[in-house]
Amino acid sequence: MFAQRIDRLTSSLVRDILAAAQRPEVISFAGGLPADEALFRPDATALQALPDVWQYGQSEGEWGLRELVAQRVRALGLACTPEQVLILNGSQQGIDLVAKLMIERETPVLVEAPAYLAALQAFRLFGAECLPVAVDPLAGADLAQFEAQAARARLAYLTPTFQNPSGYCYSDAERDRVAATLDRHDAVLFEDDPYRDLSYEGPAPAPIAGRLHRARWVYQGSFSKTLSPGLRLGYLVAHPDLMPPLIRLKQAADLHSNRLSQHLVMQVLANGALDRHVASVLPLYRARRDAMDAALRRHLGGHASWACPWGGLFFWVRLAGALDTMALMREALQRDLALMPGEAFFQQAAGASYLRLNFSHAAPERIEAGIARLAELLREQLPEAA
Repeated sequence: MFAQRIDRLTSSLVRDILAAAQRPEVISFAGGLPADEALFRPDATALQALPDVWQYGQSEGEWGLRELVAQRVRALGLACTPEQVLILNGSQQGIDLVAKLMIERETPVLVEAPAYLAALQAFRLFGAECLPVAVDPLAGADLAQFEAQAARARLAYLTPTFQNPSGYCYSDAERDRVAATLDRHDAVLFEDDPYRDLSYEGPAPAPIAGRLHRARWVYQGSFSKTLSPGLRLGYLVAHPDLMPPLIRLKQAADLHSNRLSQHLVMQVLANGALDRHVASVLPLYRARRDAMDAALRRHLGGHASWACPWGGLFFWVRLAGALDTMALMREALQRDLALMPGEAFFQQAAGASYLRLNFSHAAPERIEAGIARLAELLREQLPEAA
């Protein structure tokens, strides 16, 4: 009855966990949720100042917003015009559109290992052959493996700035080498960059896309982590060769993105409020990151390894012993603690004994209580952690 690809359609584990963790007593480290206190909420004046947004709009997005996005992306070193900007209903739509454009059954797609689980979900649906490249917050990206896999790949999907889930940020040297490899093999780069502005120790290196000379590219950003996920607004900027089919795919998907959200974001970009808002919430996130790092050292020191991320929203924790983290997740939910098991972020069977822990959504006292609860669970399941 259904298309054959539906057999490859999987549920999003993180969405399933969040649905099960709605009770207020649950301490959740599972999702990538911004802090409630950090969400942008427009006031009545901002809403009253909006133009007429109630008619259909352009598929590509509101022209003024496209201009402002192009301006910000050029400031990162990526040459582009507003005509190369496509406004999205959240960056997940960009993943879907690029997957539709590039992937058929057995198309080789280079992905990080671990990688953003919702991208893996989309790539699997379209039948991609995923080619993993190891990324580790302590060891960095395996660039020798990257060069070997890039020789086969049609598409390379990377989140090099505060990578989800590992939190790793590629260095300038790593970015230069990745760009040179992609130029040499003419693979298309899909650079997903939703966490760039959430940098706690100074600006992140410039995007890989701006370092390319020959290879085509898509660069993607989001307003979900910096303003509000409920706006459901993101954007992609693409090589001119890729824009016409991406626009047609957008037309076929939903005609255009929400005009009300577009004009609200246009306001905050035009008057500088986005940068002021981000600057105001960075101390909150930095304090929560530091609280989780301290709690991990206090309760899991010697029984796990991790790197304190200098941006993004996640810790990537490797447990000292072999453990079924899916079973750990289920047991944790019984004790009002929501965790993300590491294996969800790998295309192939891997990820045992890894956890992704979100630090942005819980207050410091709940972070302390949650990590203490996790340590108690691990003492029960890993005798060496006792």
